[in-house]
Amino acid sequence: MGVAELVSNGVVKQLVERRRPPKEWIPHDDVEHRPDSSSFPSGHTAAAVGFTAAVAVSWPWAGAACAVPAILVAVERIHSGAHYPSDVAAGATIGLTTAALVRAAPRLLIRLRTA
Repeated sequence: MGVAELVSNGVVKQLVERRRPPKEWIPHDDVEHRPDSSSFPSGHTAAAVGFTAAVAVSWPWAGAACAVPAILVAVERIHSGAHYPSDVAAGATIGLTTAALVRAAPRLLIRLRTA
């Protein structure tokens, strides 16, 4: 989760400047308190999906339970007007990728040390 958040907000958001969706596109009035940072990618989604993917490997039943709030986070980020769907998709991709890399890191480090 932490790595997904770091990659999303600390790296990618700094490289890609994208404005938030226009307020006119949001069908409700709760769009006044949106961040000024780049819209791309969704750090909330990256963290939620990264956590869910990490948990699911060890405890599939818990991962399935965590998937529900992760999906709700992704939907809420679009509904609130904070992100475009592509921002959320990129955040989910970052979450899945970083979870896989963190899980593979110990084996890769051992392989590099013995090579």
